Amino acid sequence: MTESIIARCEALGLRMTDQRRTIARVIGTSRDHPDVEELYSRAVTIDPRISIATVYRTVKLFEESGLLDRLEFGDGRARYEDAERDHHDHLIDLASGEVIEFCDPEIEELQDRIAARLGYRLKGHRLELYGVKLTKG
Repeated sequence: MTESIIARCEALGLRMTDQRRTIARVIGTSRDHPDVEELYSRAVTIDPRISIATVYRTVKLFEESGLLDRLEFGDGRARYEDAERDHHDHLIDLASGEVIEFCDPEIEELQDRIAARLGYRLKGHRLELYGVKLTKG
């Protein structure tokens, strides 16, 4: 991320209340993929005046402004991450729900080759893999 979410909000001319700043900081420091309830749980420890409705409205505003990416991993929960995080793909453990971020140069190259073979130049992509851990034995 080159700029904080707060700086990008200000650059877009969004009104930044103290509560929005707190929510932006919580999102910006998250290394996982929190849903709104988890964001609320984290934000309320910093500012107990924040309501869950405020978190929902703020997340929606940030998403509509292109600051957040909404991720849906098939568990019925929308999760969020900063739209300007370094590129990565996701492996979702179907048993635990754990989301593992990874970037593999071979996969990136393969996607570019496939797009070129079909007459396209990739401008972006999202890759989600779903699996269960292998058991030894």
